[in-house]
Amino acid sequence: MSTPLETATHPEHLRRVCIEPLTRVEGHGKVTLLLDEHDQVQQARLHIVEFRGFERFIQGRPFWELPVTVQRLCGICPVSHHLAAAKACDRLVGAPALSPTAEKVRRLMHFGQVLQSHALHFFHLSSPDLLFGPDDHPAHRNIVGVIQDEPELARRGVLLRRYGQEVIRVCAGKRIHGSGAIPGGVNKALDNADRELLAADIAQVIDWAEDAVALMQGLFAAGGDAYRRFASVPANSLSLVRPDGALELYDGGLRARDPDGEPIFDHASDQDYADLLQEQVKPWSYMKFPFIAALGPAAGWYRVGPLARVNNCDFIDTPRAEAARRTFAAAGQGRPVQAVLATHWARLIELLHCAEAIARLLADPDLTGDDLLREGTPARAGIGVIEAPRGTLFHHYEIDADGLVTRANLIVSTTSNNQAMNAAIRRVAQDELDGHVLTEGLLNRVEVAIRAYDPCLSCATHALGQMPLALTLTRADGTVLDLLRRDADGGIRRAPPGSGGAMANARP
Repeated sequence: MSTPLETATHPEHLRRVCIEPLTRVEGHGKVTLLLDEHDQVQQARLHIVEFRGFERFIQGRPFWELPVTVQRLCGICPVSHHLAAAKACDRLVGAPALSPTAEKVRRLMHFGQVLQSHALHFFHLSSPDLLFGPDDHPAHRNIVGVIQDEPELARRGVLLRRYGQEVIRVCAGKRIHGSGAIPGGVNKALDNADRELLAADIAQVIDWAEDAVALMQGLFAAGGDAYRRFASVPANSLSLVRPDGALELYDGGLRARDPDGEPIFDHASDQDYADLLQEQVKPWSYMKFPFIAALGPAAGWYRVGPLARVNNCDFIDTPRAEAARRTFAAAGQGRPVQAVLATHWARLIELLHCAEAIARLLADPDLTGDDLLREGTPARAGIGVIEAPRGTLFHHYEIDADGLVTRANLIVSTTSNNQAMNAAIRRVAQDELDGHVLTEGLLNRVEVAIRAYDPCLSCATHALGQMPLALTLTRADGTVLDLLRRDADGGIRRAPPGSGGAMANARP
């Protein structure tokens, strides 16, 4: 599966467009586009220009610290890192199989995590573009505009996220950076008061989640061919699945399918991930480029996250989410849905599944059990894999005889989506960029394509609202042809002709 516009033959003869920084994503990134004399895009790249050092600075630390330490990677999905590290440490203490109470408490924690993260991303960060369109005025195209025009929708988004955070607090002790999972199990079960607290609102949460799915389904249908084509590039898909093929977020085997839905590998052990996946390094980004080893880097790049998971699974084991999945699958007409904007639809189907799964777990008496820990024959290496909100997350640790970390390898979800995001940018650049007049709507279209993947470029947290952004068009000799800047307050300024890029005091 080739990727167009990967390199430019003579970049010194091309014009350069730079978008820096990207908005409503965490971490510092930029996009560069190279155009030829006919204004055709010859190269488009997403650059990650900051360095993540967790794999190095946890070396020499005792492994039992890892579930608490590595979750500091992220302020929005710390539970995913917390649980992936805990699953890896389970193997270090010889407990790959947990007690029923421990596993179900962890699952409940994770369902709360995915629910709150998906609610944040859709209602707060993406819904303005979807409800108002990418060309809507930036002063209105944000969460404030949603509150003004759709107050009930905005309120539900806040309350859905708050409910997910309450699930996390009950299971982990805190809403952010809790300590509920420990090597071999959990440090607390739920009590009846916890269960009653969460059960009181879960029926309403399920109804709101189902309404959100219907909203996104309607938006996608109304968008027609424009929604189906926007930033869409055929991609392989990777995710965990349950042994029976059901959607699985906590544990399972690895499944990879090609863009036509044909299997590449299926039900592969997550412990063998290093034989299945490899990572490529490119000089223009600190973020690696994973690929399926059997296919090589050119054809083996893949997509993870809600779109990959809902495409890959055979069914969802909660009834309302399964009904929604069937409608979603029908939109693909027998093939995996490749529309990038359909990721939001899949994301809300997962939100609905999490709500239903929480309701089911709250009725399970194992949640209040007292069998919390397991241990067995210790090991020197442990691998933990989980489906984070953004996709499949890998944590791999090796330790010495004293239990100190000697090696760590993390493949975070946004890393796996790196090439997919680059391909989406190239598609938008080819379809939308005219190379002469730069508009705020164009800036936003590039970001909409990236934002669909809900990336954490530093694997830390979402940035809410609009960040400053500059897009510059230059000749190969460095002459600035056009410069458009968006300030932190959303105001747009353009450099006057002949100014060399100096911004005017007055805004247009």
